[in-house]
Amino acid sequence: MVPDFEIYELGDFPLLSGKVLKDAKLAYQTYGTMSAARDNVIVLPTFYTGTNSRNEGFFGPGRAIDPSRHFIVSPNLFGNGRSSSPSNTPAPQDGPRFPLVQMWDNIAAQHRLIHDQLGIDKIALVAGWSMAGCQSYQWAAQYPDMVQAILPFCASAKTSPHNFVFLEGVKAALCADQNWNGGNYDSPPEAGLSAFGRVYAGWAFSQTFYRKGLYRQLGFQSIEELMQDWEQDHVQGWDANNLLAKLATWQAGDISAGSLYNEDFELALGAIKARAILMPCTQDLYFPPEDNEIEAHHIPRAIFRPYNSPWGHCVANPGNDKGFTAQLDANIRELLEE
Repeated sequence: MVPDFEIYELGDFPLLSGKVLKDAKLAYQTYGTMSAARDNVIVLPTFYTGTNSRNEGFFGPGRAIDPSRHFIVSPNLFGNGRSSSPSNTPAPQDGPRFPLVQMWDNIAAQHRLIHDQLGIDKIALVAGWSMAGCQSYQWAAQYPDMVQAILPFCASAKTSPHNFVFLEGVKAALCADQNWNGGNYDSPPEAGLSAFGRVYAGWAFSQTFYRKGLYRQLGFQSIEELMQDWEQDHVQGWDANNLLAKLATWQAGDISAGSLYNEDFELALGAIKARAILMPCTQDLYFPPEDNEIEAHHIPRAIFRPYNSPWGHCVANPGNDKGFTAQLDANIRELLEE
């Protein structure tokens, strides 16, 4: 049986904060075969509650990204339970003592895997949903000569103040659990995880989604059934410290962080050489299209192409909106064929 992922040993990995992640590990998986010219490489980072396995819904036979034609590398975010995370890192960096890992750090680690380990000099496309899309911006700004195209969907190059506040809300719901104990819990803080999932459900879809009862298309007979499903998904599927480690990465998201651009956001956007199609959902409640429209003005080769859907942020979840999937594939083909 082929394992779900492989591990790339990074050793003691220096972070942008100045701290060091001890004995760091980057989980990843590859699909397809690299061409002799090494010009068919596509990088698909993972989203907030995603893994490389869940990214498999974004490609396949006959799709714009097809393992029969492309070499796909899917690296896992630090904190997602596969790469180094609070749940699998030994003391003294276990649990709530896990250091802040920023987007810069994730991409620096991915660069070591892709360039140093796999011997790849050019990436045809970096694409992804949500935090994966944020990483596509980071790739293009951090290694502008390496990335030829990006397609972030339902994402942004810098976490907006409103997005930051939304994340504070779900964080507060989780940490209010009396079993949270500052992250030093003896058993999972299930009440907090349930609250986290219930609050998140209100942001993941749009107002129109709930008004029109589109949750019935997902098999739920009521809003309460949907929220209970989100509760259980977070209780059964996620370690609380892992969720908060990735949340901290998300909140700190800014492609201009670090000495390369010294927090000059417009400079960082202007340094992106990659062709770009920015694909927000017009009804996304925490990655609104206005942010991408601003970004597109400063990225030299960017096209702003929003998609309207009541599915909100979850429009990109494979199977939710067939029209979005078709448009996503069309945009990918456009970038790869140029």
